[in-house]
Amino acid sequence: MEYSIGRLAELTGIPVKTIRFYSDTGVLPAPARTRSGYRRYTDEHRVRLELVRTLREIGLDLATIRSISGKSDLRQVLALHLRSVETQLAALRRTRAVLRVALGKDAPDEQDLRRLHALGRLGAAEMAALVDEFIDEVGGDIRARHEWLSAMRDAMLPELPEEPTTAQLDAWLELAELFADRGLRENLRRQSERYWSTPRDADEMRRVNAAVVAEALAAVDAGIAPDAPEARPVLDRVLELRGETLEELVRAFDEHDRRAERVWQLVAIIRGEEYDPAPGRAYAWIEQAARAAVRRARPDAG
Repeated sequence: MEYSIGRLAELTGIPVKTIRFYSDTGVLPAPARTRSGYRRYTDEHRVRLELVRTLREIGLDLATIRSISGKSDLRQVLALHLRSVETQLAALRRTRAVLRVALGKDAPDEQDLRRLHALGRLGAAEMAALVDEFIDEVGGDIRARHEWLSAMRDAMLPELPEEPTTAQLDAWLELAELFADRGLRENLRRQSERYWSTPRDADEMRRVNAAVVAEALAAVDAGIAPDAPEARPVLDRVLELRGETLEELVRAFDEHDRRAERVWQLVAIIRGEEYDPAPGRAYAWIEQAARAAVRRARPDAG
């Protein structure tokens, strides 16, 4: 069936001026014209016009609508729009949580305003971008180190709950500050330069790290003090696993930026998980054992 532009306007409730604009800008397919130049629309135009109105009502712009030429395009666009809406809803829920915390106090303070402002500019996408920048900068041009960090990306990238606690909000902001900290990035890259300069396989290093932690924790569980003579065989095994000398290991501890461990503490808070102190306990024991070994070898060493 064919319709004049006026009749199409009556059937759809969309003004003639709007239909004409849609036709002229390609949102609607170009209609046929009579010999006198009048536009003639079909049922296809009517269906398309109803679709355009629906898409406009859910917030899509005309440029996006114009690009939709078939069902597959429509499905893709609607899926993208759904993800966008879900992201907005999650952001609104987090904002609501901040407001509830602030209004639950007798006297809201500047920290509450800081949280609100930060959440407005630091969503999941922004945090993901920070993590990627962190990995790229710390990984540098050493492929194995870059692969090692990339494999930990998901572990380093927590998802802020839709109804976060005050502690989770503060951890989210602190974590972003750490990932963005140029000094931390530079320290971690420089500190690991010597270690990763020797060709290493990222998967093998994960196994080595697990073995090192297991060795040290076994010593801790056995009650072996790091400065006891019994600690030296364990330390030697650690050095063998890591492929380092005692001096290199101590130097690594001297140069280590302690904020690296804070990253994992914050990730655990955001995820609502208990922070696993085992790796930290293991390396604390190894550091004490290494320094004790240096003191025994060189009594004047600190």
